[in-house]
Amino acid sequence: MALSGLEIYKLLPRTNCKECGYPTCLAFAMKLAAKQAELVACPYVSEESKTRLAAAAAPPIRLITLSADGRKLEVGNETVLFRHEKTFYHPVGLLVRVPDTLSATEITTLAKAVANYKVDYVGMALTLDGLAVDAVSGDGDKFAAAVSAVRGACNLPLVLLTEDPAIMAAGLAKSAGVTPLLCGATAANWEAMAKLAKSAKAPLVVRAETPAGLAELTGKLTGAGIEDLVLDPAQRTFNASLVAVTQLRRLALKKNFRPVGYPIITFPYLGEADPAMEGLLAAQQIAKYAGMVVLGRFDPATVYPLLVLRANIYTDPQKPIQVEPGIYPINKPGADAPVMVTTNFSITYFAVANELESSGKPGWLLVADAEGMSVLTAWAAGKFDAETIAKTVKNTGVAEKVSHKKVIIPGHVAVLMGELEEELPGWEIKVGPREAVDLPKYLTATW
Repeated sequence: MALSGLEIYKLLPRTNCKECGYPTCLAFAMKLAAKQAELVACPYVSEESKTRLAAAAAPPIRLITLSADGRKLEVGNETVLFRHEKTFYHPVGLLVRVPDTLSATEITTLAKAVANYKVDYVGMALTLDGLAVDAVSGDGDKFAAAVSAVRGACNLPLVLLTEDPAIMAAGLAKSAGVTPLLCGATAANWEAMAKLAKSAKAPLVVRAETPAGLAELTGKLTGAGIEDLVLDPAQRTFNASLVAVTQLRRLALKKNFRPVGYPIITFPYLGEADPAMEGLLAAQQIAKYAGMVVLGRFDPATVYPLLVLRANIYTDPQKPIQVEPGIYPINKPGADAPVMVTTNFSITYFAVANELESSGKPGWLLVADAEGMSVLTAWAAGKFDAETIAKTVKNTGVAEKVSHKKVIIPGHVAVLMGELEEELPGWEIKVGPREAVDLPKYLTATW
């Protein structure tokens, strides 16, 4: 049961020492109650109070970790329903299903393809997080061989998919050295699965079709000593899945209902056989509120947009994606190459840089510190003005790299031309196009 701020305050030392970073113990207590502070910040809390405060200080959704050969996948610990309230911290784990009915060669090829998949998105490397070996065959030996083949091909975290304890035990025997997720426990097999999870020190998926069913099972499993759990609400269609995961998230966060305070795993391929619709369902579950999503197949055309969606959702909305301000040479520019200026918003930078690179035209790209805002937004906020641009030109030392004194500013801020001429005496200020896509044509015509 969650404690109120005043109840927490009564259990604190009440010395107002400020060593926790807050002005008073009451302020610290209120932050603890709101899940916005950690109990370890108080150096003087008694052991007796720690026991009672542990529940109040613990995140409403438990952190679950899968590991394999140095690679980790962490999910859970989220504290809000919406990202504008507070940043989401642990991105959804995206995994790919590996049926054990594939040949050893096919399994190895698939595992390596998933492990090696990597794309660059505005300076971030987007990758997949793991593999889910599925005991489709119903044969323990085949399942064990599939797990072994995956382990031999890559070091990605694993999910083991079977409700048969004997088959799960065979797969676990080939999982030495990793911490897989066992999927999963039901009302019919939970005792046997609990023993396997306990012996392997591995987290366990709990599967039931209702929140009440999940809560009943998690109660039995925690009573058996299994603390690390993941929920599978077993609702596969668009509407049913959305309702189920939203109810679970609200119960955990708004009601602090501990029996469902665990990450959620979803299987969109079980709800939609069509690959395109599976991708749409996976996108819905990434947004609301899966901790792990298992894809039925590896298709880069589906994977890429899902990874981009995840990156956008799990980026701090109060801290735009930025690149380091400075000077960036594109296509090996010489002394006669044009000098262009833009802001340090990643999408803006990469839009301009990619257009230049693909055109083959050399240039010096000056990136001004606009606190991660786009050109128009930064200009409206007073973060991308004549003074800022002039400071960028001077501080990057671009004048020493070129044989001319010309700088091209974005067309959206043409209004700054006069002020910039005053800030940069001796420089010719040229107004470029409004859109990055028009930059190569502009340089061909005017440079």
